[in-house]
Amino acid sequence: MKKLLLLIALLFLNISLGQKIATTYYFIRHAEKVDNSQNPDLSTSGLERAALWNKIFSEVSFDKIYSTEYRRTIQTASPTATAQNIQIKLYNPKNITIESFKKETLGKKVLIVGHSNTTPKFVNQMINQNIFTDIEDGTFGNLYIVIIIEGEITFQLLKLP
Repeated sequence: MKKLLLLIALLFLNISLGQKIATTYYFIRHAEKVDNSQNPDLSTSGLERAALWNKIFSEVSFDKIYSTEYRRTIQTASPTATAQNIQIKLYNPKNITIESFKKETLGKKVLIVGHSNTTPKFVNQMINQNIFTDIEDGTFGNLYIVIIIEGEITFQLLKLP
């Protein structure tokens, strides 16, 4: 049922908004990793989750996909990037200039894959509020959706298992 509601929400976000310019951001944390080393690969569960994200996002036509330079984030983004024939663009969350990023992605549908601490911080910067805290260590199903239509910002957090 949760998956159905998520798909309905994602489809709703893809409805044409007439002449207004809409930018939609989908933020996720990387999937489960093999271990706690500095740059681990995804675990079997993580690879399954990355495939699930691809299935969930199959109705969203992304224009851009961003990932940090770590294996786990790239591997999380890869199934969706491959399915949609989009090259993953690497970003450093420490060096993001929010206004430049918004200009670069204006009018686009964008997937951003980050980490337990960088993803909520990035979302907070995009919405100009300090609402979201770091993601719990064992939580990998948060989907933050931020929509900006001519300066008006709406956002939501969906929690998948």
